Amino acid sequence: MSHQIEKLIDRLWDSYRMINPQADLIHKLLSDRGETIVNDHIAFRTFQDPRIGIDQLAVPFLEGGYEAGEEYHFEAKKLFARHYQHSDQAFPKVFISELLLDEFSGEFRDIITQMLEQLPDVNTLSEPLCTSGQLWNVPFADYEKLSEQSEYAAWMAAHGFCANHFTVFVNALTTIDSLQDLNALLIQEGFALNQEGGAIKGSPEVYLEQSSTVASVVEIPFQDGVHAVPGCYYEFARRYPLPDGSLFEGFVAKSADKIFESTDKKLQN
Repeated sequence: MSHQIEKLIDRLWDSYRMINPQADLIHKLLSDRGETIVNDHIAFRTFQDPRIGIDQLAVPFLEGGYEAGEEYHFEAKKLFARHYQHSDQAFPKVFISELLLDEFSGEFRDIITQMLEQLPDVNTLSEPLCTSGQLWNVPFADYEKLSEQSEYAAWMAAHGFCANHFTVFVNALTTIDSLQDLNALLIQEGFALNQEGGAIKGSPEVYLEQSSTVASVVEIPFQDGVHAVPGCYYEFARRYPLPDGSLFEGFVAKSADKIFESTDKKLQN
């Protein structure tokens, strides 16, 4: 089972690098300092639909020994999420969120329905759903309409099923003492960070600090041609010990809310 999970994570990483050119550059930056990079978690996005919802995306991870962790609610962004973790700490946590479609307007839902009508039977896919990419063909005008109500939905229209971000586990770095120092290094090297709600989301008081780059802009094929849209971003997480001495393993909804915005078009300027 562990071999299957390793292969799945490697495949997800290879696809992720294609829509986040920053990933290899940041890896090289840290590796050149002698760092061995540990991945804290991988995140996925989807829609609340029984064919492709959280439970479906989680299947290969559950089959590989992962167990469900906590649940999270994001009222402003109309999202629900759950994280999963493996008993073997060598495997990254998995964070899956889904957009609550019934909380949106009729026109918005119509566009999503047209996308979902193009879905194949997920049971016939030759690969896990989380690696299957864009399973629909969408006009760019629909992408732009979706983005007016939800940048999250627009990102899904463009990219479909893939890793939305990987995350450097800052605790494992040996040449960098804090998330503040890592952010300073990244800015010095020319990487733009998501400043929504501050460069660092969270604090030692909530046992988790997070920061992220602004998503790379990538060329994506739509029904009417190729367009430049936000792709993926790289996240950085530092975890703190709980009062019992164990490291905090969950997530903080208030912080994650701002991290989601790393793919927003407004940050590309």
